Amino acid sequence: MNKHQDFSRRRFLSASVLGGAAGAGALWDPGLLAAQTAGVKRGDLADLIIKEVKIYVTDLKDLRRLNTTETGELLSVVTSNGIEGNYTIGDRNRTEGWLEWAKKTLVGKSVIDLLPTLTSTSGMKGPAGFDAQPLRRPGVPNPAAGGANDGPGSGPAFGGAAVAGSGLQTRGMGSWPNWYTAAADVCLWDILGKYVGRPIYQILQGGAKNKTRMLAYASSLHLPTIEDYVPDLLKAKEQGYRGYKIHPGRGQHATGAQIPSYVGHMEEIRQVRKAAGDDYVLIHDPVQQYNRYEALKVGRLLDELGYLWFEDPIRTTDQEGLIELQSKLDLPLHVGEFLYSIADFAEYIKKDALGVVRLIADNVGGISGSMRVGLLADAHGLECAPHNWGNVFDLALHFHIELALPNAYWFEMPFPAQYTDRPYFKYQFRIDKDGYVPAPTEPGLGYPIDKDALDNITQRINR
Repeated sequence: MNKHQDFSRRRFLSASVLGGAAGAGALWDPGLLAAQTAGVKRGDLADLIIKEVKIYVTDLKDLRRLNTTETGELLSVVTSNGIEGNYTIGDRNRTEGWLEWAKKTLVGKSVIDLLPTLTSTSGMKGPAGFDAQPLRRPGVPNPAAGGANDGPGSGPAFGGAAVAGSGLQTRGMGSWPNWYTAAADVCLWDILGKYVGRPIYQILQGGAKNKTRMLAYASSLHLPTIEDYVPDLLKAKEQGYRGYKIHPGRGQHATGAQIPSYVGHMEEIRQVRKAAGDDYVLIHDPVQQYNRYEALKVGRLLDELGYLWFEDPIRTTDQEGLIELQSKLDLPLHVGEFLYSIADFAEYIKKDALGVVRLIADNVGGISGSMRVGLLADAHGLECAPHNWGNVFDLALHFHIELALPNAYWFEMPFPAQYTDRPYFKYQFRIDKDGYVPAPTEPGLGYPIDKDALDNITQRINR
């Protein structure tokens, strides 16, 4: 190897390392963004050293849970100067062992140093990822260990379960989707916002100018029968929602013989359009229920009746099917809830396998990862539609991303909205008289926890 070759190789390796870790700080420096927002120099920011992590375990027995996996666990990350960042955990996937991971990864370190690199990896790109061992639930036999049980917290495979419906297996502790780091990322942004006295979306500076509210549509539950959707739509219209999304259920009538579910869904689509009127915004989201034939039949009806978009019509892993549907339908396909890395989003964008980028922040690295995905969509001239579903924390997280991005236009409001309420928040997500959700004005995530109410439903604090 000559000197020129050796220099080039070293320069390449150095650039690769920077691109994966420290370089992310140069491209995405939350400390600098916070300082600019607060009108101070970056060096004037406190170190914000993390001194403690803990979990409030709350009692949810009397609450309606939109995500059936919600465990009632609230994370707490506390700095040496007493600022507490919070987020919920376990709402989409069980995240056992977070506390042990956080003690090793976060305590004693600076929020400003952690944020640029905590979720900077490009993440998983297939069923086994780049360097993966498949993720297993604790107690499930591990073939690699001769069939022995792993036990809680053991090995790189610990931390959750296969992602339902995606065809992928996920893992924690270092690669996406990593709900450990995603949850921590949200807590750290909450701390940073509280420290500089600004809501997170104002710090992010994603390119959106003067967004102070978002237009909302009502996002239905998966209702039992075909006949349930028109009354639900009419309630949403009466309350002032500017659009309505069908989450179809079994596609059956309340009485009578069973029919193919997609045929029942087409009845719902027709009935809802007739009841809504020609100009009302309507959306259809079967959450990957259809095969290619069914999706094309349903999609052509949606085109005919002027629906605004078609969300997750088939399994996200059927990229060829999505490409075909995207080419044959007029309305855009919203795809991305079941993608788990920027690398995968780039592939789907490049191959026209989607029309709008959809994301769940918990799956793509929290706020930091979501902004990367959203701006990737914007760079390709595509809308980004974060997924709002769950409790106040879930909605708040995605709302900040929507407010910061220049290419996000709608707020998805679970309907009925009261299912998102939690007793430890005085704030309740509701639309105003014009059908908008107002942006938060409080610092951090923007919705302060009622500590007395939290104490009343806290069963224990894990430290």
